[in-house]
Amino acid sequence: MKVYAIGDLHLGFTSDKPMDVFGERWQGHVSRLKEVWQKKVTDQDLVILCGDLSWAMRLEAAKVDLAFIHELPGYKVCIKGNHDFWWEKIGLLNSLYEDLYFIQNKAYILGELAICGTRGWPIQEDMTAEDRKVYEREKERLKLSLEDAIKQGAKEIIVALHYPPTNEKDEPSLFTELLERYPVRHVVYGHLHDERAWMVSRKGKYGSQCYHLVAADYIDFNPKHILEIND
Repeated sequence: MKVYAIGDLHLGFTSDKPMDVFGERWQGHVSRLKEVWQKKVTDQDLVILCGDLSWAMRLEAAKVDLAFIHELPGYKVCIKGNHDFWWEKIGLLNSLYEDLYFIQNKAYILGELAICGTRGWPIQEDMTAEDRKVYEREKERLKLSLEDAIKQGAKEIIVALHYPPTNEKDEPSLFTELLERYPVRHVVYGHLHDERAWMVSRKGKYGSQCYHLVAADYIDFNPKHILEIND
């Protein structure tokens, strides 16, 4: 089994938000994504989806986009992005499709490997009181997910975030401090959509961890291979 990751699909089958207005990179992105996914991913593989799956505002509308994801090969583990306003009660979401698992305060377990995650929050020096509240809440959600992984016997963890875990200065955050306390080997995240942000974002090896920026336009809508699990 191979594990891949990609974020920011920004599907909009029921919305009026064409992504090509954001530049040439996004022209025909749905058909390009589908083509490369079908060539690369098998039904035995797993794909981590790092948020911003659908432009829909409500779940009923998002179901068209989720059905598109469901029909793609592989098992999918999803976290919430800042545009996923359709995200409802986790029990309801996890009852929709057998091949889609939505993470909220829990971990997805594959033997001794766990996938944990949460949306995260922008790391800023001048946070408002409300920003700080959400920032700390998201840290606690990630902690609950990580603790669930350990409770279930995980020896190695992949953490999925939507927002980057650091700021443009690559300074430590509540998220990076938390990640250091668990057997996290890979961190995947999305959200960033401009070349300057891509250039300064954390990528590659940092100590025992490897960071991956997997925003769809950054990786050219080609799910990034993270690791392989041998049976």
